[in-house]
Amino acid sequence: MVNLDYNATTPLAPEALEAMMPFLQGHHGNPSSIHGAGRITRAAIDDARERFADLLGARPHELIFTSGGTESCNLGILGLARAHAHRGRHVITSPTEHHAVLHAVEALQHHEGFEVTLLPVDGEGKVTPDDLASAMREDTVLVSVMHANNETGVIQSVQELGAICRERGVFFHTDAVQSFGKLKVLPGEMVADAVSFAAHKFYGPKGVGALWLRAGIALTRLAHGGSHENSRRPGTENVAGIVGMAVAAEVAEGRREPEASRLGPLRDELWKGLLEVAPFAIRNGSEGLANTLNVSFPGYDGEGLLIALDIEGVGVSSGSACMVGSMQASHVLLAMGIDRATASATVRFSLGHTTTAKDVSHCLDALARVLQRQTQPGKKSQPISIYENEAVAV
Repeated sequence: MVNLDYNATTPLAPEALEAMMPFLQGHHGNPSSIHGAGRITRAAIDDARERFADLLGARPHELIFTSGGTESCNLGILGLARAHAHRGRHVITSPTEHHAVLHAVEALQHHEGFEVTLLPVDGEGKVTPDDLASAMREDTVLVSVMHANNETGVIQSVQELGAICRERGVFFHTDAVQSFGKLKVLPGEMVADAVSFAAHKFYGPKGVGALWLRAGIALTRLAHGGSHENSRRPGTENVAGIVGMAVAAEVAEGRREPEASRLGPLRDELWKGLLEVAPFAIRNGSEGLANTLNVSFPGYDGEGLLIALDIEGVGVSSGSACMVGSMQASHVLLAMGIDRATASATVRFSLGHTTTAKDVSHCLDALARVLQRQTQPGKKSQPISIYENEAVAV
C-alpha cells in the first residue's frame, strides 16, 4: 500500500517506540505514587515535559498533557472561555477550523450563552487580519484560528492575528496539530495564549497530545478528579505516550527543514502529473504545507475515487467529514467558495517521511486507471457498491 494520507496520521517513529518500551514492559509505577516505581515514571514525565517545552521555547509548567488534539482544542477553547466569561461572552473563529474547534464553540453558543462570529476566508482559505480586527467587540474574550489547515495545508498569518488579540487583551488559541513538525512552532513568536498539539501527527503515538498555555492564565478544567497536570487536567498520566511524544517531537523537529525541502518537489511533481492525467483538475489552496495537495476532480464521484484508489493500493483521503454511505462535502472547501458538487469530488494527498518518487509515480498510474474506468465529467455516474457503517479516517 502506498500511503499518501499522512495528514490523517503518521506511523510511529522507531526512536519513539524504543523510548516507550521500558514504560510498556517494565516501569509500571503510577507517577503520583511516592515509592521508587512511581518516582521513576514521574521523572520520565518531567523529562519529557522539559524536552518538549524546550522545542517550543516554552517553560515546562506551561504544558498540559492531554489525550490528543481534540481534547487539547476543547480544553483550550472551553477552558479559557469559561474561566474568563466574566470578561465577555463573544468568541471568534473561522469556518475552516477542525471540528474539534468548531463543535467546541458551537457548544458554547448553544448551551452557555456565548455569541460566535465566524470570520470570512478568501479563496485560499485565509483569514485577513483586517477582518479579525473588524470583528472584535468589547465583549470578545477568545479567538481561535488554526496554524495550518489539515485539508488544504493553507497556513494562516497567526503572528499577525495573535498580535491583534494581544493588543486588545483578547485570548488567542491556535490549533497547531497539523503544523508541528512541518513548520517552526514557537508559541511566543505566534503571540499566542494557547496552542494545541497531537503526537500522532508527527510520528508519535496515538492517544496523547498537549496544550501549551501561557503562564499566568487561568483555565477551567473539563473533567474533575485529582490534581494531575497542576490541577488542570485530572487523570493518571499516559507515561509511555508522553515519553514517546517528546522523542517523536525531537525527531520531527530535527528533520523538519530537510523534509520540507524533499517533500515540496515531490508534491509539485504529483500535481504536475495529475494535470497530465486530468487537465480539468483544480488545486485547492496553492500555498501551504510542503506535504499537502488538495485536488478536485469536477464531474467525478469523490467517494468512488477514494475507494477505487484504495483497491489500487493507494491510501488517500477526502479530507472531509464522512462515513462511507453518507459522505458530506468538505466544510473547509465550501467556506472557500467552492460549489458543493466540486467539493464532493475532492481528494487530499498528503506525503510523509517514507514517500518516494516511486510512490508518486504509482499513484499517478493508479489514478489514470481509476479515472478511465469511472464516469467521465458531464456524464451520469453509476452507483458504487460500498460497505455500510465503515468509518473513513480524516
